[in-house]
Amino acid sequence: MSSFTNKTLLTHQYPTPPFKKQLQDFPGLAAKMEPRPDHGETSYRGTGRLTGRKALITGGDSGIGRAVAIAYAREGADVAINYLPDEEQDAAEVIKLIEAEGRKAIAIPGDIRSESFCQQLVKEAATKLDGLDILVNNAGRQQFNESIRTLSTEDFDATFKTNVYAMFWITKAALEYLPAGSSIINTSSVQAYDPSAILLDYAQTKASIAAFTKL
Repeated sequence: MSSFTNKTLLTHQYPTPPFKKQLQDFPGLAAKMEPRPDHGETSYRGTGRLTGRKALITGGDSGIGRAVAIAYAREGADVAINYLPDEEQDAAEVIKLIEAEGRKAIAIPGDIRSESFCQQLVKEAATKLDGLDILVNNAGRQQFNESIRTLSTEDFDATFKTNVYAMFWITKAALEYLPAGSSIINTSSVQAYDPSAILLDYAQTKASIAAFTKL
């Protein structure tokens, strides 16, 4: 039996979710997905493990960042989230969820591909939260290309600016505010260790994030 046949069998021997194909223009909104993703909105229960903490989360409007924001608020933290202006609809939902827990919620829209904005982001978060002791560098950009031939320099640059440069800029700026015992959390991926051919730029950024975090 050929390897192709083996792979075909493997992809068809398990049930698949009955989700319809969904396409959105960049950056896309969780609010428009069917079914809506579960970020713990109704299921996560906190136990006060982050009471009194103050967190800044990039990409906090959807996906991992949204789940983290909800969890942190329910654990007792005040939370500032960053997101692209086009993601305002999703971000507004997260802000309401944070406030529903009686926590302070700060929304800071903007593009982290700009060093000056990254510096402004950290300063505004620390000022409005009255401190900062958790930084979550989560925002990321992923695209696929069948070949390096179709990966433009513009797209390559945008992925690195979002995933690597912004992490560097934001972490560097946050050091001014983070006291001893603070936490910096960076989101990497299995792509750092087992890269997919169609995610050439993204996989490289995730490897960079892993190295940056270890150092």
